[in-house]
Amino acid sequence: MKGLHLAGIYKDFGSVRAVENIKLDFAEGELTALLGPSGCGKTTLLRMIAGLEMPSGGSILLGEDNITALAAHKRRFGMVFQNFALFPHLSVRENVVYSLVIAGTSKSDAIDTGERLLDLVQLSGYGDRRIGELSGGQRQRVAIARALAQEPEVFLLDEPMSALDAKLREDMQVELRLLQQRLGITTIVVTHDQREAMTMADKIVVMSQGRVEQVGPPQQIYHRPENAFVADFIGKANFFDGVVEAGKVRVGQSLLELKTPAEFISGSPVQIACRPETPYLDSDGIAGSRLKASVTFVRDVGPVRDIHLQTEIGPMIVEYARGETERSFTVGQETIVTLPVEGLHVFPRNERAAA
Repeated sequence: MKGLHLAGIYKDFGSVRAVENIKLDFAEGELTALLGPSGCGKTTLLRMIAGLEMPSGGSILLGEDNITALAAHKRRFGMVFQNFALFPHLSVRENVVYSLVIAGTSKSDAIDTGERLLDLVQLSGYGDRRIGELSGGQRQRVAIARALAQEPEVFLLDEPMSALDAKLREDMQVELRLLQQRLGITTIVVTHDQREAMTMADKIVVMSQGRVEQVGPPQQIYHRPENAFVADFIGKANFFDGVVEAGKVRVGQSLLELKTPAEFISGSPVQIACRPETPYLDSDGIAGSRLKASVTFVRDVGPVRDIHLQTEIGPMIVEYARGETERSFTVGQETIVTLPVEGLHVFPRNERAAA
């Protein structure tokens, strides 16, 4: 198997540039998630990689081979679409081996391959069933087995779990990731679901308005966002407008302590981002900015509670995990919230917000 390299590819639809100068490397055996809101260009990018759309410029390399102009059916790429695109009049086995039969593989070899792949995706014994007799998760597995029948060099999935219910979707994310790791196939998944990307990917490519905003491992993307868009789109964040003042940031009447990058000189307008799990409530001995706050709403979601606060610098949400030291919070309760220095991210104020 080979790695995939995109060298400055872009796509224009008339006067609209849908994808802008993308330079990316997809390492051999790695699972990469293309993540972003609807309309950000991720599916168009995947279709160009698959050969279903022709780039307006740039090149696509598979190993040392330039495949930019290569027809989709000549690329050994497996692809699973949102709707799975299965044939309802064929059996499960016939769906899986369809491409092999068309290519002239003998019936016995095709059947052997089909049974092996159905076993791989945990559908042994389902070969004779019709597609209409399967659940959503089973249909997805059939689509995956059919794509694998081509022995793909690259595996492409476009929102493969969007039609599944929440619990099944989470189960299938884990199953698909384990299968990909076992097979070692270079895989690219398009999704708008950040939880799905965080669960499955070795690397996440965050996109917005046809551009790449940040590339990196899931935890790096989450804990070290490079701009306000990524901080807002990945996970949740509290945002505050401020102005740099002598190495700190003034938000309203409060001065916040944080690690201000050197490029932000005094007077620079900035945005501060803070993850909800970062602040501390009524905790002494924590280094950071201490602010007076009052509870305005408590949202109980089981293992954690979201404590909505009105603070000196504006509204804030603090995620409070349940545990042995669990405390109760009630609307109207006064408290102190501490914002630790390492938990605050500072960005230029004119950066785009998440769509």
